[in-house]
Amino acid sequence: MKAVVWNAYGPPEVLTVKDIEKPVPKKDEVLIKVHAASVSAGDCEIRSMRFPLMFRMMLRLYFGISKPKETVLGQEVSGEVVELGSDVTSFEVGDKVFATTGLKFGGYGEYICIKAKRNEGVLLSMPSNMTYEEAACIPVGGLESRHFLFESGLKKGEHVLINGAGGSIGTVGIQLAKYIGAEVTAVDSTEKLELLKRAGADHVLDYRKDMIYIKDTYDVIFDIVGKGSFSKCLKSLKSTGRYMIANPRASLIVRAKIANLLSAKKVFTGTTIQKNDDLQYLKNLIEAGHIKAFIDKTIDIEEIVEAHRYVDAGLKKGNLIIKMNHEN
Repeated sequence: MKAVVWNAYGPPEVLTVKDIEKPVPKKDEVLIKVHAASVSAGDCEIRSMRFPLMFRMMLRLYFGISKPKETVLGQEVSGEVVELGSDVTSFEVGDKVFATTGLKFGGYGEYICIKAKRNEGVLLSMPSNMTYEEAACIPVGGLESRHFLFESGLKKGEHVLINGAGGSIGTVGIQLAKYIGAEVTAVDSTEKLELLKRAGADHVLDYRKDMIYIKDTYDVIFDIVGKGSFSKCLKSLKSTGRYMIANPRASLIVRAKIANLLSAKKVFTGTTIQKNDDLQYLKNLIEAGHIKAFIDKTIDIEEIVEAHRYVDAGLKKGNLIIKMNHEN
C-alpha cells in the first residue's frame, strides 16, 4: 500500500511517499480502507519536534530519541471497514467510520488497523450527512473544542473569546459555542476572518490590527494557540471568568497554578482525553445540522510535503485533507 513514511525529525522534506506492507488486523482490530486523512498542526509539530526543550526531550523518549519509532504520521481518518479481527463484534465489513489514532498515528496511509475498543483514540461510525473528506475534519479538532468549552462551563448568554480560531479546533469551537448559546468573538489573521464569519462568529478580530484585550469583557477565553498575553487575558475576563489554554508553554502552566491560588478567575491547562461518547455527542450535532466541516484544500498523498509547508506557514484555513486515490 502507499503511505507517507517518516524516518527522521525535521522539516517537511523528511516525509516521503513509499509502498509499504498492508497491515493485517489483530483479533481485536478492524482494518480500515482509508478514504481521507487530515493534515493537522499537531502532525507538523510532532514531525519537526518544534517544542520547548524539556517537552521535546519527553516526547523523544516516547517517540524515539534519534528517530521516530512509528513511521507513518496522521491522527485522524475516515474510511471503510474491510476486514475484522476474530474478536470484533461491534463493527461489520462495509461500515463507514471516522477515528482518531491517538499517539499511534498511522493515518497517512491507504490502510490502517485500529482497535475496535480503544484505550487511546476513538473509532465510531461516520455521520450520515458527511462525506469521507468532511468526516476526517472532525475527530481531533472537535474533541479538543468540546473538552475545553465544556470544562470551562460555558453557558447560554456568556461571551467567549476564541484565539487562533481559524483552524480545525477553532471552527468547531465557534459552532459549538453558538449551539450552547454564547456570544462568540473569534480571533485570527486577516486571511481567515471570512472563514470565522462563515463558521458563525458574532465578532471577528485580526490579531495583527484589532484591539483584542478589553478589561472585564469575556466570561471565557479559549486560547487554542497558547500565544495570548497571560496578564492581558486575565484582565479581559470578568470577575469569575475562565481562561482555557489548549497549547500551554511550561511557563504558562506555572503561572496558571499561581493565578488559581490568588484569584476567583480560573486558568485551565489540562489535556483532552478522547472518548467515544464525546465523539458521539459531536456526531449527533453534525447530523442535526449544528456543526459542519470547513475544508481549505483537498490534496493527493503525493503532495504531502507541500501540504506540511502550507500548515507550517500558518496558512491553513479550517482543514487540509488528503484524499486517498485507491484506483491508482
